[in-house]
Amino acid sequence: MSVEAGHAPSPSEYISHHLQNLASSTQTKIVDFSIINWDTMFWSIAMGVLGCFLLWLAARKASSGVPGRFQGAVEMLVEMVEDQSKSIVHGNRAFIAPLALTVFVWVALMNSLDLLPVDLPSRVIEWVGLSGIITHHRIVPTADLNGTLGISVGVLILMLYYSFKIKGAGGFMHELFTAPFGNHFLLWIPNLLLNLIEFCAKTVSLGMRLFGNMYAGELLFLLIALLGGIWSFGADASVLGFVGHIIAGTAWAIFHILIVLLQAFIMMMLTLVYIGQAHDHH
Repeated sequence: MSVEAGHAPSPSEYISHHLQNLASSTQTKIVDFSIINWDTMFWSIAMGVLGCFLLWLAARKASSGVPGRFQGAVEMLVEMVEDQSKSIVHGNRAFIAPLALTVFVWVALMNSLDLLPVDLPSRVIEWVGLSGIITHHRIVPTADLNGTLGISVGVLILMLYYSFKIKGAGGFMHELFTAPFGNHFLLWIPNLLLNLIEFCAKTVSLGMRLFGNMYAGELLFLLIALLGGIWSFGADASVLGFVGHIIAGTAWAIFHILIVLLQAFIMMMLTLVYIGQAHDHH
């Protein structure tokens, strides 16, 4: 973290610095699609490549004999995703089941970056001499609302695609104007409004749910990291702060493992539910 010489950052400065992304330019508007958060892009792509590599490695080493631990874990995950997709999506799952598996693995890997020490990325950047170029860095893509809304917009596109594919353009438009209140000509406006609101609500809630949980987790890790510094008013207090930091950090990290996997599972399940609803006729 870059601070002025002789000036130690205050807790608010420390947290504000760690919650800023490395952006292509300064954002002055609430919505600005011209700005790119390079750290979110880098880590999301890196975790996507790592997830695909792990799944490819499991498929490459798969055998009909007694599976190893890695193969057994992947087979359990595949069976779980297949069972869930079979019970939710009533149609061809040749693309949807692998998609759900990819979503789970990808989101779980991105979430797991939150378990790394909060100051480790900045220290590595300083060690390699790039602190002058990379002035800010956030390592958790799912703690950035841009990243989670990007995933949810992708799910929205798939929802619309399968709605057109399964029902046809005419069937989809008919459902858009007649569900849920019926096909009376006076009801097509409220039907259309409710369906548009439903699509928007699904997209926003899908992204906001993941973002809110991971942002809260990231913020709590930052507060725990400050614990030792806040209590360093003497030798005894410093030791107490360090011990409290270790205990609180360890406890929250263990609990956060459940959040990491649970949020990945919820994202996968909601993806299946929303795509499954696109297969159903009203």
